[in-house]
Amino acid sequence: MKRVFSVAQLAVLTALGGAAGVVAVSAAVQAATGEGRQSLTAQVTDVQGKEVGRLTLDAAGSGRQRVSVQVWNLPAGFHGFHVHATGKCDPAAVDPSTGKVSPFFTAGPHLDVGGPHGHGTHAGDLPNLLIGENGRGSADALTDRFRPQDLLDADGSAIVVHALADNHANIPERYESGGKKGPDADTLKAGDSGGRSACGVIVKRDH
Repeated sequence: MKRVFSVAQLAVLTALGGAAGVVAVSAAVQAATGEGRQSLTAQVTDVQGKEVGRLTLDAAGSGRQRVSVQVWNLPAGFHGFHVHATGKCDPAAVDPSTGKVSPFFTAGPHLDVGGPHGHGTHAGDLPNLLIGENGRGSADALTDRFRPQDLLDADGSAIVVHALADNHANIPERYESGGKKGPDADTLKAGDSGGRSACGVIVKRDH
């Protein structure tokens, strides 16, 4: 017969069982809340449609998500790296405000759960991705700014690698641009990270 433990009983087991008890409680909490069951992934492609990376997102406990990415065949240096609000990666997209081709413009702005927020505090803002001279890079980050359901809403979401480094709108008041101190509108929107070099639609991962 399968035994069902209360939360209080599980707490006692944890105290008595050490690490094994912790694992038991963690598994029980995940089973009760559904946390840990939803794994996501994205195939990252460049503007030519070639696969240049792979993203995975997994529950990391305490309401956090672990974001892991590996990329290859991309330019060396630091690159802005964000979750964008729309799951559509069209390399031939046109920016309607300029009428010009703007690859992956269809991925929309940065994911901004509960916004509007300024850049650096968007839910989709992640640390810069550093790519080596061999064109390869990898990164892991923990975030509690979004949940899987935020990424799998009606219009989905995407991961985007930008052409330039992201300054996260960290422009002190002592700096000026166009006669104004601090970050300008473009910096506040995307941290001056430039165009979108690669994109991947975030989907549920098959197990």
